[in-house]
Amino acid sequence: MAFRNIPGMCSHYQAEKRRKQLEKRFGITLPLDWEPPPGGLHIYPTQLAPFIRRPPERDSGDEAVPNFELVEGHFGLLPGFAKDIRYGVNTYNARTETVDQLASFKHAWAKARHCIVPCEAIYEPDWRTGTHIPTRFTAANDETLGVAGLWAPWKDPATGQWANSFTMLTINADTHPLFKEMHRPDPKRPPHMQDKRMVVVLPEAQYEEWLDAPAERSMAFMNQSPAERFVMRPEPLPPKPTKPKPQRAKPKDPSAPEQPTLF
Repeated sequence: MAFRNIPGMCSHYQAEKRRKQLEKRFGITLPLDWEPPPGGLHIYPTQLAPFIRRPPERDSGDEAVPNFELVEGHFGLLPGFAKDIRYGVNTYNARTETVDQLASFKHAWAKARHCIVPCEAIYEPDWRTGTHIPTRFTAANDETLGVAGLWAPWKDPATGQWANSFTMLTINADTHPLFKEMHRPDPKRPPHMQDKRMVVVLPEAQYEEWLDAPAERSMAFMNQSPAERFVMRPEPLPPKPTKPKPQRAKPKDPSAPEQPTLF
């Protein structure tokens, strides 16, 4: 299933695949058999990817419970009424202006199901040349980008199996030196959704505070990251291979002698 042409904010990203970065940033010890998405896979809506949250057992008082846990979920929040994971194609990002109102997100927001999505890179389309150029954003210090998100459990009505899902939170970027240059107006969107957007990249010092924040404090974390925190690099798609032109048969020269037929 391909999602390379999905419009909108951050419809794909590169999951953090560096074990040392994950363990260092979040103070966790990954199992020896832990494997990241294959080859640092670019994650598209509905695909499985890791995210960070507080362990459910953390309130038990057991000191052995770690502060963070890394779990796997579908990219694209799946509310209880979603009939299958394809619903996530529409919910991979949540606008902070409406996250508390829309049926897809409001329950996760009200329950403060905060998470952090560890990214090696995020991608946005640059249209300044008139051509869509995928542009890669990484941390200037080569560290993990911790994107603020929401998560939710979801029960597949077809199988009865439970799965996790998550979304990235986005804010207005009309004034951001870098992200204001990304995207182009989409005539299919209503006027109030024509603004430039960016995901919320949390400072590392706010990781624990974000995961613990109640719903009424969630908006305090929805801030732009300084431009100097990012390295922005165009990463155009490779050109399509050119098909060889079929060779045309040369016209027969009537003046040329006929070749004898060999038997």
